[in-house]
Amino acid sequence: MRLCRPRFPAYIVAVPGTLPERFENWFAARSWQARPHQLAMVEAAQAGRSALLIAPTGGGKTLAGFLPSLIELADSPVEGLHTVYVSPLKALAVDIARNLSAPIEELALPIRVEARTGDTPANRRARQRAAPPQILLTTPESLTLLLSLPDAQEMFGGLRRVVVDEAHALAGTKRGDQLSLCLARLESIAPGMAVAGLSATVNHPDALREWLRPGGDVALVRGAGGAAPEIGVQLPAGRLPWGGHMGLASAPEIMARIAGAGVTIVFVNTRAQSELVFAALWRLNDAALPIALHHGSLTIEQRRKVEAAMAAGTLRAVVATASLDLGIDWGAVDQVIQVGAPKGVARLLQRVGRANHRMDEPSRAFLVPANRFEVIECRAAIEAVAAGELDGDPPRPGGLDVLAQHVLAMACHAPFHPDALFEEVRRAGAYAELSRRDFDDVVRFAEDGGYALRSYDRWRRLFRDAEGLYHIRGDGVARIVRMNLGTIVDTPLLKVRMRGGPMLGEVEEWFITTLVPGDAFLFAGQVLRFEGMNGVVAEVSRGGVGDARVPTYAGAKLPLSTHLAARVRGILHDPERWRDLPDEVRDWLRLQSLRSRLPGRDDLLVESFPRGGRWFIVAYGFEGRLAHQTLGMLATRRMERLGWGPLGYVATDYVLAAWMAFEPGDAAELFTEDLLGEELEEWIAESSMLRRTFRNIATVAGLIEKNHPGQEKTRRQMTVNSDLIYEVLRKHEPDHVLLRATRAEAASGLTDVARIAALLARVKGRVVHRRLKRVSPLAVPALIEQGREWVPGGAEDDILAEAAALVNDATDGAERFNETLAELTDEIQVRAAVDQDRSRFGRSERRRPARRRA
Repeated sequence: MRLCRPRFPAYIVAVPGTLPERFENWFAARSWQARPHQLAMVEAAQAGRSALLIAPTGGGKTLAGFLPSLIELADSPVEGLHTVYVSPLKALAVDIARNLSAPIEELALPIRVEARTGDTPANRRARQRAAPPQILLTTPESLTLLLSLPDAQEMFGGLRRVVVDEAHALAGTKRGDQLSLCLARLESIAPGMAVAGLSATVNHPDALREWLRPGGDVALVRGAGGAAPEIGVQLPAGRLPWGGHMGLASAPEIMARIAGAGVTIVFVNTRAQSELVFAALWRLNDAALPIALHHGSLTIEQRRKVEAAMAAGTLRAVVATASLDLGIDWGAVDQVIQVGAPKGVARLLQRVGRANHRMDEPSRAFLVPANRFEVIECRAAIEAVAAGELDGDPPRPGGLDVLAQHVLAMACHAPFHPDALFEEVRRAGAYAELSRRDFDDVVRFAEDGGYALRSYDRWRRLFRDAEGLYHIRGDGVARIVRMNLGTIVDTPLLKVRMRGGPMLGEVEEWFITTLVPGDAFLFAGQVLRFEGMNGVVAEVSRGGVGDARVPTYAGAKLPLSTHLAARVRGILHDPERWRDLPDEVRDWLRLQSLRSRLPGRDDLLVESFPRGGRWFIVAYGFEGRLAHQTLGMLATRRMERLGWGPLGYVATDYVLAAWMAFEPGDAAELFTEDLLGEELEEWIAESSMLRRTFRNIATVAGLIEKNHPGQEKTRRQMTVNSDLIYEVLRKHEPDHVLLRATRAEAASGLTDVARIAALLARVKGRVVHRRLKRVSPLAVPALIEQGREWVPGGAEDDILAEAAALVNDATDGAERFNETLAELTDEIQVRAAVDQDRSRFGRSERRRPARRRA
């Protein structure tokens, strides 16, 4: 059977072909049979074609990606690099190396497989350059570094194949932009190479094929569907919380499911949540079951130890974040438990697929909603999985900051002519539509910083010779460029070390600055006492006392996908679909329909009501926390113009709630499409968001150095430097390429303007304003939510006292009020312990001021 599309053909092989006899025998010895999609990948490779494989988890995608390389190397052994495998996670490279060892050893193939990541020792790196392995496993960052070296031509000249694992997780991200540029460079070095993309969840396969190789011959290979996953919902034994997002109320039920299964992965959405969930489970672990913790801030040694224990089957459970989302091949996992709503269908399927990891057997998973709204979201996700629907956007165009870094990296490799480099860059999927003006501006920036900065020697990094070739300005500049390669702009981290003992991991610098000696915090699965700083290392000891805080991390909150949000609205709108919801949630929705009304599928329900001498307005947008965050900033600006006296607002994934001094007028005035006009421009100009965005853009582009030989920049130094440069460029070169990149990223990414625009367009003429005498049941979760955003002049309430009154108001005492209040108190205390980073958006908080350390 063949599938076609306008630009070039793609096909799916449905009839099994054949493998070389030694490979057929190897499959037979394991009682396996090569799957049609594995044979299709071999056929595509033998025809010299690139391919995108979309196959269910457990369907042998990794073997399908490497099988052509193993066959070719078995028939024609070579010295030097033959295949490069690129993954988004270091852990995947380690896992792949372990899995490849079996067929290589059992088939006695003359193949050496090695990993090259940021954790690879220097002596091994040197050896890999001198004598490259036949198969190299790496990440986008390490591949960029290798391509920047003078001997890259020799190292990659014989390359035949690139395997991109979890392609959907890279495309459309800055790391994906980086990889896309690397693929274009590799194609220039080794014109005959083929690219194989592997993925289990792809919503836009044609766009992903274009990203892999624009306009090229990329076969689309689909694996047969596997067994449908079995997904259930686990609720707490007691009352279901109204608010909160940690899911700790269900810890006893989670522990019981761990005890009743062989091996369990407990997925959570943030690193802070992983620490809290692990601590809650450990307190309930009376049987002393071996349970581990895995997230990206732990040391590589700790993570590798956990991964090895999982592979060996010596753990009963691991609590993990997205650090274990992708592709780790642990067939012994019996079940996956997702704590908190998944926020996206593709993300849920990726995690559910970690259970069994065999295509012919159903994966078993349980979703643990943290509150009543999340129950509905979990039900929406299960419906979407059953319907075979996926979410996710097609890859966006590549960023100019990543391109600037690439230009500098390629100049480190060898001199380049801008015409030739432009043509090469346009062969990168992420930059296929790049204009010559943008490219020339990027090169000009890489050369000397641009018009406003060219008088400063520190930004003179390239020079042009008489033949028009650009050269790097010396080995010192090249060393600094290589030290700062990468697109992940982390908040500066400080290492945490047990006093007199091992390193435990890293936490963000801002968090450590809020601690004084004696403070307790939860990290690496244990309560620690902060002892003080030893240079740039935070020293701790075991057994801290008092309320333990939990480190939180920038960018930790996952966005609610547009597709899932639409399903949530559909469930709310259709009482027939409530039958699978628990009684408490059904009663909650019925009470809402009596007190006010339920949000419609395509309208925007807005409620307003008086309370405590103020007026509240709640809009049920269901567009995700980030979009509601921005919408709140814009709406409160308009409230000021309308004379409503806004005092503050709070954004959740589901609603935007604001409070004001005066009774609001027509809510339709707040949610018109012109809200994204003058209000947006004024807010962006006045807010600190552009400065934060510019700092990240400038860091990726190489204008601000994260690392310098012999020293490391502090966050304060980076902020001061970037703010000064930002003001200089705004004043003297407002059309500077980095300012253009900053405005584009702020408008399309950080503020989620596209989702707001879609919301405002969808509800045009459909804003339903209900004026109520008191708070509605659906509004209660938002009004007790932590993390309120305060408009200047606002004041903070006592949230515990307000929570009791809110629930009583909403339910008229119909529910067991005392029990509900106790649960609300527990939830609020947990959220206070988590101590989310209010400083991200200027949050106000009631907390003792941190004492200054000597």
